[in-house]
Amino acid sequence: MVFQLKNPIILALDIDSKSEVTHLGKILGPQVGALKVGPRIVVRYGAEVVSQLAKSAPVFVDLKFLDIPSTMVSSVKAAFDAGASMATVHGWAGAEALEELARVEKELNKMRPFIILVVTILTSFKEDGLPPGMIKKSIKDHVMALVDSAYKCGLRGFVCSPEEATMIKEKYSDVFLVTPGVRLPDDEKGDQKRVTTPAEAIKNGSSALVVGRPIVESKNKQEALEKYLRSIPS
Repeated sequence: MVFQLKNPIILALDIDSKSEVTHLGKILGPQVGALKVGPRIVVRYGAEVVSQLAKSAPVFVDLKFLDIPSTMVSSVKAAFDAGASMATVHGWAGAEALEELARVEKELNKMRPFIILVVTILTSFKEDGLPPGMIKKSIKDHVMALVDSAYKCGLRGFVCSPEEATMIKEKYSDVFLVTPGVRLPDDEKGDQKRVTTPAEAIKNGSSALVVGRPIVESKNKQEALEKYLRSIPS
């Protein structure tokens, strides 16, 4: 399975207003690779908002499922049924869950393109800020261990910071890497700790780039989006 988007920009609609989310989806959706919605909007408005957005662009449901295998499978299927083309699960789920998810992903792709993205280490973490229960090793080592496990189970989609993209792509050339923590030089970093520019991220091996606040909080959202699109190497 080779999953592709028409361009690498995934627009994160991390806002509370359903009307604004659907409006931005209609206006900007046709220009981006995908539209991303997370708990902030899905918990409020449910599957309906996913279905509405899917009329304008592929939808990335970013709920980072982590539960017993059967619940994770049911949750991913529910996201697919709502219209999602991408959905996240946590890499901590374990081999049984990840193997079952790989089987389900293959099954769903018989109907339309769909990819499960395995979350590694959130880009809000730094080396000295990892949870106390984690083994003392570098973020890159933690990320690679999670990628190795999920890849062995049959999954090929991952969420990682731009800093880890190169080492993952060097080891596994057939993976689809989604990277948050992407900013233009003049943008505020916000709560992202491991960031880089769009051009650098693509050069490092990223397949798709998540961008939210620099566009959705801009006074001129169209212009902000165009800046990001122009920054992507041709």
